Amino acid sequence: MEAQRVLTHSTKQIKKHSKERDSHRDKKTNGMPSTPLEDYALLSDQSTAALVSREGSIDWLCLPRFDSGALFTALLGDPTDGRWKVSVRDGEVTGRRYVGNTFILETLWQSPTGTARVLDFMTPRNGKADLIRRVECLSGTVEVRMDLRISFNYGRVQPWFRWVEVPGTQEPGLLCTGGPEGLLLAGAMITPDAEQGAYDADVIRGSVTLEAGQRADWSLTWFKPWEPVPEPENPDEALATAEDFWGDWIERLDVDAATHPQVERSLLVLRALTHTETGGIVAAPTASLPESFGGERNWDYRFTWLRDASLTVEVMVAHGLIKGATAWRNWLLRAVAGDPAKLQIMYGLGGERELPEKELPHLRGYEDSRPVRIGNGAADQYQADVVGEVMLALAALRDAGYKDSDYSWALQVKLLDYVMEHYEDRDHGIWEMRGDLHYFTHGRVMMWASFNEAIRAVEEHGYEGDVDTWKRYRERLYAEIMEKGWNEELGTFTQTYDSGEVDASLLQLPHTGFIAADDPKMLSTVARIEKDLVDEHGLVYRYRTVEGIDGLKGDEYPFVMCAFWLVEQYAASGRVAEAKEKFEMLCGLATDLGLLAEEYDPATKRLAGNFPQAFSHLSLIRAADAIARAESA
Repeated sequence: MEAQRVLTHSTKQIKKHSKERDSHRDKKTNGMPSTPLEDYALLSDQSTAALVSREGSIDWLCLPRFDSGALFTALLGDPTDGRWKVSVRDGEVTGRRYVGNTFILETLWQSPTGTARVLDFMTPRNGKADLIRRVECLSGTVEVRMDLRISFNYGRVQPWFRWVEVPGTQEPGLLCTGGPEGLLLAGAMITPDAEQGAYDADVIRGSVTLEAGQRADWSLTWFKPWEPVPEPENPDEALATAEDFWGDWIERLDVDAATHPQVERSLLVLRALTHTETGGIVAAPTASLPESFGGERNWDYRFTWLRDASLTVEVMVAHGLIKGATAWRNWLLRAVAGDPAKLQIMYGLGGERELPEKELPHLRGYEDSRPVRIGNGAADQYQADVVGEVMLALAALRDAGYKDSDYSWALQVKLLDYVMEHYEDRDHGIWEMRGDLHYFTHGRVMMWASFNEAIRAVEEHGYEGDVDTWKRYRERLYAEIMEKGWNEELGTFTQTYDSGEVDASLLQLPHTGFIAADDPKMLSTVARIEKDLVDEHGLVYRYRTVEGIDGLKGDEYPFVMCAFWLVEQYAASGRVAEAKEKFEMLCGLATDLGLLAEEYDPATKRLAGNFPQAFSHLSLIRAADAIARAESA
């Protein structure tokens, strides 16, 4: 293939770009608008993920794991913080989609001289981390442009570049190394420049002209720089592998053909966020995307929360994904093993316990939202609901016919000891409040659920345990919740024992078996939630931030998950028509690729918060399941 190569790396240009970069960094508080989240597509290899914009810019990628340092961080800054853009000169995007039920992204471009198709994908992890980009000219002639800016460790480490021969070929490739990380860029345009040799430019630019029927492939392969340079994936073989992997996986799903198509995509998202080697499930593949544009509620979600993972497991079990559910159970045993008395609410993907929260002041933040945070200080919080969530998930596995091992049951018994030891303790709540501690009604009900599921395991599945003690705690909790968590004067369950506020987490009480969805007390609580937390668009806030209970400044947008919880409650309490109407409205908030973020801002009609969010997708699935149950009853 003939290629017109335009690489811009003379010494003068390197110095000029560095000065421009430094000048731009000084002005980041007045930076350019951030790309809307709905313009991003997700790529996944079940070990990490990339976000690629509608215009062909990969602005977020952490290698080799979801929680590794980012090498493309433009999502939280600007192009100088790392990105990989492949686009058609003078072209515009005319359409994009996932190829079938996969995470292979197809983008169509139209230029004055021709049309092109771009395929972006990652191959299911096979010991290497490969990101592949293919451009095919469909008609006429197109000039394909590349703009590659690699900056390791969240834009803090500029790499050293040099040309090498790509293993397994006689073609040149670009080797990028910085500290403990190495990348090999192989494919079209990557040929040595005799005047340059080794260099440390900030940006690699190139172009290639394609005619109808021609194509250009690029692969980016991560490796440890002290090891031999790896042979990159063959693009044709990698594409076939990715197609087969996702196709085979989706065929194993237990999803009714009449179910909303968004359910299948949501199940795929949950799989994409599951780390295939460890079984850990990340809450989202991103960090520090704000819950309110310009605000300080910016958190790192690239870890495994016991709560989020437990709810995901319940959804997996409901749809026949037992392998994924049991993998998570094994992950749990490893993460908690040793001393369940030191249980954490979240862990690293491999079960790591140290997740120190740090701020990155050199990044301007998405939509100038500062501080940018990595790590998560909430890992040290006590949240009373977590054991109950875990027990409900493991009970779902038992009820599906997958019995516990002696080891896993022994762990659950230890977790109940943990609940009893913390019985008198106030906590931070499901929303990880950073203010004063309270007795949260939802958390106390989840404690009740932990004992209830243990008792069921003994009575219904023949397990052994101290049922008499567990029943005493269950009865004590029930009496306490009905006395202190239910406000007779207001006619509602309350967020905490010491307030008259409601909280969207109360919508989860029927899920535990504590109360029926159509119980009068639950119905009156829902009415209060509708009054205080549902906005004019039908979206739902987690709680009223005006009360200052969370210890943070500013507000936040409505939570997508909470609105789906309301749909589930409607369906379970006989309001099926309303449930279906709201469900369709909420599905309409998803991107054209079926992806949902944590929140939605109805004023700007934009997704917000970390993206895509496991919680949002699993609650969508549960809402759809609740509607299906109600209609078949």
